[in-house]
Amino acid sequence: MSSSISFKKYELPPLPYKLDALEPYISKDIIDLHYNGHHKGYVNGANSFLDRMQKVTKGELSSGQYDIQGLLRGLVFNINGHKLHSLYWENMAPNGKGGGKPGGSLADLIEKQYGSFDKFKALFTEAANSLPGTGWTVLYYETENGNLQIMTFENHFQNHIAELPIVLILDEFEHAYYLQYKNKRADYVNAWWNLVNWDYANKKLEKYLNK
Repeated sequence: MSSSISFKKYELPPLPYKLDALEPYISKDIIDLHYNGHHKGYVNGANSFLDRMQKVTKGELSSGQYDIQGLLRGLVFNINGHKLHSLYWENMAPNGKGGGKPGGSLADLIEKQYGSFDKFKALFTEAANSLPGTGWTVLYYETENGNLQIMTFENHFQNHIAELPIVLILDEFEHAYYLQYKNKRADYVNAWWNLVNWDYANKKLEKYLNK
């Protein structure tokens, strides 16, 4: 068995639609900057920290000339940034194919737990608009008790109970909307509902319901 140290690198996944596919709700310029700039930057950042980790494990471990907590924090920030953005792209559909209301098991569970889709949408929107600073609003599926749980967390450091899979996700970093909506984040949140890929969200939920 080889004793060499080697970490596989992360790759930027292909965008599941064209840069202008989400217009008029999210402009081509925003998607270009967001995907080719920020998301790609997180992938490159994650790989850079993996290289640093590899150097530490190869020879710098005994020297102590490094900040392990800073290294791990940078690694987590960039890997989460990459993975969360990958979910975000898939959680939207081109204009005309997204929005509306969910169907299938997701619709049934929302109706059962929240009383109606409109009540769920209002609560999710309120959570998104109340998020301080930058971060994400997400809908998790609680595998232990079957709840759909709305949560927010700041930056890329997730504030959630371990092992909860993400069903729905909204990016609220300024780079996701500022070029188009300026400081009116609530307008961006309202526009985002027109793009939600409910089929994808329902398939993610059913994946865990059928386990």
